[in-house]
Amino acid sequence: MSELLLVALVELTADDVEAGQRYEDQVLALLGRHGGRLERRLRTGDGRTEVHVIRFASREGYEGFLADPERAELRAALGDAAPTGRVLEVHDA
Repeated sequence: MSELLLVALVELTADDVEAGQRYEDQVLALLGRHGGRLERRLRTGDGRTEVHVIRFASREGYEGFLADPERAELRAALGDAAPTGRVLEVHDA
């Protein structure tokens, strides 16, 4: 079992940036239950893009986070205002 380091590039919808930020707050709070932790959370000046550096104790933890029913419920509740993202698996150079 090896650690997994990820960078998530998150685009918030222009129509409701604040709702997207609240959603990210709630979803990131779920990381711990899956062996994950947020190492950095960065935001662009306009608030519409976030960059998250996240570490999981294992790939299984990351997969559990993706499948977390509470995460799915939060996303469904946000509907069209849900952020879009791209997740990159990275390593120290």
